[in-house]
Amino acid sequence: MVFKRRESRSALRLVGEVFWPRGGWVRAFHYVKHRMHRLPGTPEQIARGVFAGAFTVFTPFFGLHFLVAAVLAKMMRGSILASLLATFIGNPLTYVPIAIISLQTGHWMLGSSMRSAVDDSTFSKFAAAAGDLWYNFVAIFTPERAHWAELHRFYDDVFFPWMVGSIIPGLICGAVCYYLSVPVIRAYQKRRLVRLRKKMEKLREQAGAAAVKR
Repeated sequence: MVFKRRESRSALRLVGEVFWPRGGWVRAFHYVKHRMHRLPGTPEQIARGVFAGAFTVFTPFFGLHFLVAAVLAKMMRGSILASLLATFIGNPLTYVPIAIISLQTGHWMLGSSMRSAVDDSTFSKFAAAAGDLWYNFVAIFTPERAHWAELHRFYDDVFFPWMVGSIIPGLICGAVCYYLSVPVIRAYQKRRLVRLRKKMEKLREQAGAAAVKR
């Protein structure tokens, strides 16, 4: 096949590329930035999409970030594609600081305190809650009783404080990204328009010269 990869990637390699893309995160960042500049729409529409994506990465809705960002962008009349690209802000290199900021802000807003530091024990609660969900699903078809202890612990210690605490840093990050994106995208679109005009003028000159030769 013409478009078949020369070498197939193993499952382990696919998982590894989630944490470290081919070419590194710097190359991945430049790719996203390049795609962002070429999106259709006004600078404000694209920037609103960036705001939605940047805000979303601070929320604890893992696995649903694309959907949440798209819905927010739609509500804000922003670029949905830009919102999806902006979720790149949330990646394995930034999840820990994002979690720390959101959780600490949430506990501060709720007047509570974190029972433990944001470390492996915090993220292990995600796994424990997922285990309860799976066990309860299986329990529907068996005589076993549902377990809710880990889910309650996860909700009280992690999910709810994270959800509440994501609002302030999410808004701040989104606003910063918005106001930085608008002038950058506007300048890029202007430069691109100038290049396109020059290219069209050059094509007209070449067509005129060819007509004269005939």
